[in-house]
Amino acid sequence: MGNETFSVETTVEAPVEAVFAVLTDPGTHAAIDGTGWVREPKDDEPLTGEGQVFRMAMYHPNHPDGDYEMANRITAFEAPRTISWEPGQYSPGSDVLETGGWIWRYDLAPAGDTGTTVTLSYDWSAVPAQIREHIPFPPFEVDHLHNSLSHLAEIATSRQAHRG
Repeated sequence: MGNETFSVETTVEAPVEAVFAVLTDPGTHAAIDGTGWVREPKDDEPLTGEGQVFRMAMYHPNHPDGDYEMANRITAFEAPRTISWEPGQYSPGSDVLETGGWIWRYDLAPAGDTGTTVTLSYDWSAVPAQIREHIPFPPFEVDHLHNSLSHLAEIATSRQAHRG
């Protein structure tokens, strides 16, 4: 199938812990998103570990309902270096989370004395054929990831400036 992962990198002028704090706050995810699809969090608790599920309100004009909800299960959590999640939805009338096979992952590493190198990856290699019949993958261009990292950098540096 070839490469089914986008991966982009940037340097943020804020410490690793500050950038990670932004990523673990579901309240910032709409501002980080580069597509405009992510809306407000349905769960306000900070993200704290692998297996945790956090729900986000979403909007997409091509979705049958327009507004919908995604439930994201954290698949990797190594504070303050790595966080990833696999979006999905709960089966109607049950508490079974069915994920779609795509994963968002952020890897952070110190850059100099006060900066952070952030790598954002979007991996759709595990998306099953029945989903690919209805949704083209990837559902956006790689620019979306660059936009997201730009937004993340703005939030993290702004928070750091207010603390400094």
